[in-house]
Amino acid sequence: MKSIFDNLSDLTQRAITAVLGAIVIIVAIIWSEWGYFSIFLGICIFTQLEFYKLLKLDEMVPLKFWGTLTGVFIYIIIFLEQKYEMSSKYYFLLLPVIYMAFLIKLYKKTDKKPFTNIGLTFLGIIYVALPFALLHLSAYHTGFYTYQIIVGIIFIQWASDTGAYFAGIRFGKRKLFERVSPKKSWEGFLGGMMLALLMSVGMSIYFGTLEFWKWISIALIVAVVGTYGDLLESLFKRSMEIKDSGSSIPGHGGFLDRFDSLLLSLPFIAAFLKIF
Repeated sequence: MKSIFDNLSDLTQRAITAVLGAIVIIVAIIWSEWGYFSIFLGICIFTQLEFYKLLKLDEMVPLKFWGTLTGVFIYIIIFLEQKYEMSSKYYFLLLPVIYMAFLIKLYKKTDKKPFTNIGLTFLGIIYVALPFALLHLSAYHTGFYTYQIIVGIIFIQWASDTGAYFAGIRFGKRKLFERVSPKKSWEGFLGGMMLALLMSVGMSIYFGTLEFWKWISIALIVAVVGTYGDLLESLFKRSMEIKDSGSSIPGHGGFLDRFDSLLLSLPFIAAFLKIF
């Protein structure tokens, strides 16, 4: 069945989807902490399910349901701990949930590589769910819910993606990492970094939540580590011999394609904000 996007160019699809998606995400974040919680919970679930679905294309059998459920549990526990300042002892609730994967695989008689698939189940939790859960540390960095930091991170990420895309198309000549992603160039990377830094300056002026140097640092993390996150997902897709992780988002592929940069940069941002 054809959609309204089928007759549009790839760039037009990307633009329309990006604008609509941005409106939904930003409105949810600004509306309330529960709006923020809900929108990223949905993104986390869809991204993790997509990851496990791709593994099945390679004849792997991860625990899709249990892995996603564990990811949701981690996401919720960290959110509640940050929101209500609960005792860290509640993190121990995660241990039986995580280790239950071993017991479940014990009863999967047809699984020829149970420990490989348990490892891949944990990989989906660490690679997808944990970074989104760590976003809560940024949301509650000041001790209470602050949407400005989350909005700032997202705008900086979008600026980096946009700058890299257009600079790469216009000036891209020197390959950045041709073995993994032939289309990415050093020019695109520098274009993304420049626009990310400009956006961080704007965030420091508009939002007084963080000091100027911290916004600049976040921009550098997003531009550098986020690029590695993009390359990492490209490596994953290349190993699976696929072009896109899915087709859920017109013009952008799947959820992994759209949020791959954040998956790697969010843990670095959380560590940075906690240390400094």
